Amino acid sequence: MRVVTETDEIHRQAEALRAGDKRLSFVPTMGALHEGHLALVRLAHQHADRVAVSIFVNPLQFGPREDFRVYPRTPEEDCERLEKEGVDLVFMPTTEAMYPSGWTVSVHPGPVGGVYEGKIRPGHFQGVLTVVAKLFHIVDPDVAVFGEKDAQQLFMIRRMVEDLDFRVKIIAGETVRESDGLALSSRNAFLTLDERAKAPVLYRSLQAGRLAILDDGVRTLGQLQDAMRTVLAEIPELRVEYSTAVCDQSFSETDPLPKDDIRLIVAGRFSTVRLIDNLLVSGGK
Repeated sequence: MRVVTETDEIHRQAEALRAGDKRLSFVPTMGALHEGHLALVRLAHQHADRVAVSIFVNPLQFGPREDFRVYPRTPEEDCERLEKEGVDLVFMPTTEAMYPSGWTVSVHPGPVGGVYEGKIRPGHFQGVLTVVAKLFHIVDPDVAVFGEKDAQQLFMIRRMVEDLDFRVKIIAGETVRESDGLALSSRNAFLTLDERAKAPVLYRSLQAGRLAILDDGVRTLGQLQDAMRTVLAEIPELRVEYSTAVCDQSFSETDPLPKDDIRLIVAGRFSTVRLIDNLLVSGGK
């Protein structure tokens, strides 16, 4: 496994991995890898001959009051895990390597980039799409793998790839959860023991929404939101930021609910730790 820090070198190494008509999968990450990331790496192996992973905490997607400086960074442990997973190439650039002249040009996320996560974190998706676009140009993969846990991010990346004609296939990996339903996240490490015990309420609210649709026949957005909020209210320490349902094809609310492909989404905050989660209700399942 090669570890590369410069953009010119990663471009050369990625090109070498594609020699002989080999297909290259790419998994962009911000490091602090957990089992959810490793599941994406395993999925990447299924879709290509070679696998590259990036580890870069991108300053563009953090707001002025967010956790960029304290975001967990474990590069040595990350590389050990990736080597065990058979990764061929790791790209770990510095901020200076990625943005040597700063940044003046960026990718605008459009209307969907200003709602839900985009409303709470202004500029977040502009930063995400800009760095992903740069990474796609640098690595030039055949396939890129992203997790469904960040559903709005996944939607935005797919839209960017379609609108800007990137020649990369986007593969989505299912959300990996703890035994109590909490979605794996690098930020979970910042939860107190009490907050960690209460954090699965986000997933329980999604399950309540799913049951309201499938078992109770709920078809209005308001009724669905009530079902989710009733569960979330059990934990007053959680400051709920949004809990709703969107059409998975447009990432927008519809009332009545669409017949298929409903994405339940929820976000909340324990003290300084933000958690997000989502669940797809599709085809009556």
